[in-house]
Amino acid sequence: PYLRDGSKSEIYAPKNGNRFHITTSSFINGEEGLNEHGLAVAMTFVMTDFKKIRAGFNSCFIVRYLLEKANNTEQAISQLCDLPIASNCNILLADKDGRMAVVECTPSVKNVQEAETFDNGRIVCTVNSFISDKMKPYDDADGNDYDSYKRYRVVMDSFSSGRIRDDYIETTRQLLRGDYGFMCQYDNEPDFETVWSSIFDLENLTIYRAEGDPRKKKFVTDNRLHDIKIRG
Repeated sequence: PYLRDGSKSEIYAPKNGNRFHITTSSFINGEEGLNEHGLAVAMTFVMTDFKKIRAGFNSCFIVRYLLEKANNTEQAISQLCDLPIASNCNILLADKDGRMAVVECTPSVKNVQEAETFDNGRIVCTVNSFISDKMKPYDDADGNDYDSYKRYRVVMDSFSSGRIRDDYIETTRQLLRGDYGFMCQYDNEPDFETVWSSIFDLENLTIYRAEGDPRKKKFVTDNRLHDIKIRG
């Protein structure tokens, strides 16, 4: 909760990079964003032993860097694989052409997780832990990850069962509100809560954002990036 007052939703228009929207608790980097090419980038931290942290990009600077430099998921993966990584994190990537991936990152190794395919489409999901067997040994959370695996299963089961379909914006709102199972409703954690929730429409460069607990706050439409793109 102490991050709430400093959290902002910003538009950047660098002279030598992509224009992008970013939501952040620290202004100069960001937890998630969308750029003018329809590439979305988001991060989740994964617990790292302090002794294993190295010089390099942390997860929030990775988000900022890829939004500014990459046009699609393929480019983002290539650039990310060349970056030095400071600590454990997951980087979620999706572009308007439908290419999606999660890159599990540590200071010493990276692993690209491709989208999973179900009868009704494809999906990637990332939480505050490593999902692949290859990367689990690098996770130092020791189970203290705010029910990461429970959240992961709710998302994956909601898609595999066909609950998420047709009206994707509305059903995703319901998913984030916890209508399909536990997502981010930390009622029993007095010092931990959801500061914002976002839904990105990559094709139309539109963002729907609830500034607070999505059970209590409405998702407001943010068209700033779309309008900047239209103006040229």
